[in-house]
Amino acid sequence: MENEKYLKDLSEIKNMMNRSSRFISLSGLSGVFAGCYAILGAVMAKMVLNSNTSYYNESYESVSSGIANTDVTLQLVTIALAVLVLAIGTAIFLTTRKARKNEQKIWDSTSKRLVVNFFAPLIAGGLFCVVLLQYNLIGLIAPSMLIFYGLALIHASKYTFADLKGLGYANLILGLVATQFIGYGLYFWAIGFGLFHIIYGIWMHNKYDRKSA
Repeated sequence: MENEKYLKDLSEIKNMMNRSSRFISLSGLSGVFAGCYAILGAVMAKMVLNSNTSYYNESYESVSSGIANTDVTLQLVTIALAVLVLAIGTAIFLTTRKARKNEQKIWDSTSKRLVVNFFAPLIAGGLFCVVLLQYNLIGLIAPSMLIFYGLALIHASKYTFADLKGLGYANLILGLVATQFIGYGLYFWAIGFGLFHIIYGIWMHNKYDRKSA
């Protein structure tokens, strides 16, 4: 009996330490929704590009020739921003709901560190992509987004579920591979931000969210 009580106390101490050092209210379903938004965005972007074949095709020369259609660029940026806003908005809503359900704080020192470590590489990557767009190196934008997003997830994983690191490395590697297939970046983008997120979200939902339900 004493051994069981001792193990139970150790388990409670471990849970308290995890709660204080890691943000554990992330919702797995938010990953599924983010993946769906990304795939929908990729389909819309492909439709835009198909109607402007002179702007983008499968050759390196066409995506780095210095010829860019401002209207097409604006449409693609709008789609990307819409996907980002929807994904972040859904994540905030579902994570907040989960935190309140589990009587956990949504904004504390741990969540602040999580946000800083996530957005620092992400903002740097966004600025780098703007530079690529400035020089019309269109074909490298999608791989760069995957690479910097992967780095952001790896850095943020220290303050939340360790499973996030796996998604980060998957996107990082996919982004590096995508640099060797210039012109197919949209497909890699859909796989990384879409398919990987859906798989990860389902995995996290089954592993953590159902247990706390």
